[in-house]
Amino acid sequence: MAQTIKPVISIIVPCYNQGTFLSETLQSVLDQAYPYWECIIVNDGSTDNTETIANEWIHKDSRFRYYNKENSGVSDTRNFAIGKAEGKYILPLDGDDKVGSQYAAEAIEIFEKEPDTKLVYSDLILFGAKNKKLRKPRYVYKNLFEENFISVSGIFKREDFLKTDGYNVNMAEGLEDWDFWLSFLQKGDKVVKLEGFHVFYRIKEVSRSTMIDHSKNERLLMQIFRNHESLLLEYLNPIRDYIGAEYNKREVESYKNCTELKIGLFLYASIRFIQRILKKIFSSKEE
Repeated sequence: MAQTIKPVISIIVPCYNQGTFLSETLQSVLDQAYPYWECIIVNDGSTDNTETIANEWIHKDSRFRYYNKENSGVSDTRNFAIGKAEGKYILPLDGDDKVGSQYAAEAIEIFEKEPDTKLVYSDLILFGAKNKKLRKPRYVYKNLFEENFISVSGIFKREDFLKTDGYNVNMAEGLEDWDFWLSFLQKGDKVVKLEGFHVFYRIKEVSRSTMIDHSKNERLLMQIFRNHESLLLEYLNPIRDYIGAEYNKREVESYKNCTELKIGLFLYASIRFIQRILKKIFSSKEE
């Protein structure tokens, strides 16, 4: 299908040695009911057949575009891809996952009807080594500090992305999507969860996610904490309301700014943050 108009949505697909699954991913893009898309495939220094597969698809449909660069990790690669995007909306899609045919259409309809919407996401289906429908909770801002219930394939406006610093490259080992949502979303933003299962998340016997679960969680969680220290301290502060009720304004500000409180809150909040996440991780593993 020849492209005749500027794409409305840019689907970005970073790939690192995912050639085995890439055609399935790109077929799900081609199957989109909404036709005004472009798909930007970025090969992040793969050593497999990713380039061969990508070249087959760019010759199949001109809406696919391909770039090859040195390996720099998924965060930098997503940022690179969005820098090449022309669409009004961005849909990140990992090179081994898939999206349902109605996903872009339903999300764009929401954005067009409700222009103040900042993000659209959906329930997802696990497939591959594990097959399961996974219903995500309705969006509540404060709950984002306890778990990442928005998949990497949430859809957002490119103009909103450009107001951020993008995906943080210091999250190269994983959880970069959660870290990004904490940067991207602010209290009061409108986030819409679609009905239905529109994202298909592949589970492999050995994957980046399973490796994270077993050996990297605490380090990655602490990095998220460091990246968002002020924000997390604000929302994990157990005595914020108490001091507001017990002291006058000047004393409150003095108390809030004292070194002892800051150190205590940092230690308390970081431990509490990690405990909450680990509890959810181990609970989900027992299911």
